[in-house]
Amino acid sequence: MTEDARDEVDRLVAAWRAERPDLDVEPLQVLSRVSRLAKHLDRARRAAFAEHDLEPWEFDVLTALRRAGKPYELSPGALLRATLVTSGTMTNRIDRLAQAGLVRRRPDPEDRRGVLVSLTDTGLGRVDAAFDDLLRRERELLSGLGAAEQRALASLLRTLLTPFDSPL
Repeated sequence: MTEDARDEVDRLVAAWRAERPDLDVEPLQVLSRVSRLAKHLDRARRAAFAEHDLEPWEFDVLTALRRAGKPYELSPGALLRATLVTSGTMTNRIDRLAQAGLVRRRPDPEDRRGVLVSLTDTGLGRVDAAFDDLLRRERELLSGLGAAEQRALASLLRTLLTPFDSPL
């Protein structure tokens, strides 16, 4: 490997190998890179959302509704499951999104006690534009890999993540 092809993780691993030759620091080769990549992805996501006046949590709720398909509507309970937040947090988020005109609430015709949350036209336009921008930025992050490499990496990452995403 040439010095030009070395990254910060290579330097970090070399330093640990010199300081602690008794340890197997090989996991750092993968997981430190995943961690650093996650930070770059977080920056790209935040920038894409900010260009559309959205916070990451707003994007999460709006995309959960968008993925639901027409009429882009879910119960607060379904939004909880999709976004992995507490009930109180979700209520606050729905309130704030409704005040911003991005979602609306309506009584659930199937459950007199329930409500449904749906995207407004403004919310739909904003989330679609932010998602388009996010995908453009993510393609830029992956531009150093060919299509086959991206598929291989996705498969390897899926193998690592599956045990964490499995229901308890």
